Amino acid sequence: MKIIVTGGGGFLGSRVIQLLLERKDAGTGAVEFDQIVSLDLAACPVDDSRVTSVKGSIGDIELLHGLVTEDTVGIFHLAAVLSGGSEEDFDLAMNVNVDGTRALLEAARNTKAAPRFVFTSSLAVFGGEMPPVVPENLATQPESTYGMVKSIGELLVNEYTRKGYIDGRICRLPTISVRPGKPNSAASSFASSIIREPMNGTGSVCPVPVETKMWLSSPNAAVANLVHAFELGAETLGGWRVLNVPGLSVTAGEMLESLARVGGQQVRDLVEITYDAKIDAIVGSWPGAFDVERTRSLGFVSDTDFDQVVQQYRDDFIAN
Repeated sequence: MKIIVTGGGGFLGSRVIQLLLERKDAGTGAVEFDQIVSLDLAACPVDDSRVTSVKGSIGDIELLHGLVTEDTVGIFHLAAVLSGGSEEDFDLAMNVNVDGTRALLEAARNTKAAPRFVFTSSLAVFGGEMPPVVPENLATQPESTYGMVKSIGELLVNEYTRKGYIDGRICRLPTISVRPGKPNSAASSFASSIIREPMNGTGSVCPVPVETKMWLSSPNAAVANLVHAFELGAETLGGWRVLNVPGLSVTAGEMLESLARVGGQQVRDLVEITYDAKIDAIVGSWPGAFDVERTRSLGFVSDTDFDQVVQQYRDDFIAN
């Protein structure tokens, strides 16, 4: 029995794989498996005999049908062209985020095994006039290509679940902060770089007004919630499989205040406020707070405050 993780060579995907293995070794996992297959353009960094790293694209239909077989008990679909990249290249966003998602769903449908299917969506599916706190049943109205393709993905996963082809779970993840490494193509990449770069002694730029409110999660909380979504019983989820994953509602200014408290004012001073209308147009259309009463009742978690998030980054990636 195996689990497939698209994007398993990336930061979140590899951490999902590691947590699945840790839970299996501890005897606390709720889904039995003996193999994990990472499908990504990059090799999976997890060194474990139970992990097979396959380099390839989710657009490769023949490859997908060879990987997704009758013994597939679960799929984590994390691979995607991100927000900035999607806005720059519409065709690539459609090919990967829509056509690739449907190809993966079709491969799962072909097995007739109805595997659990965790789809990572985004708060970018929203736009237009929104209430201060967004409920799960608010209609999507994306104002970016990325939000549009993720909204299509949500509908596809729900429909394939309704038809009994898969057992879907749609996780609308908050923006992840703080990611280690280098900036990626997400418009929200600055939410990590305004903490990561100054904590490592280099300058960074905040491209949005300091009052911009963001919905954020640490990597640890996000990974824990993805695995929790996978392990939940279908009977707890209902027919509409969208889950607003808990996060923190924090302004860009409050993030910088946390940086000063944890790293010191000299570290905070390495961040300049330099407005970028292109980034603000995307990120500014996203909601800054969600109603997560139901998901919290289902056992999903969030960070305590953003100081804790900055400290987590320092402890995990700098102190050592």
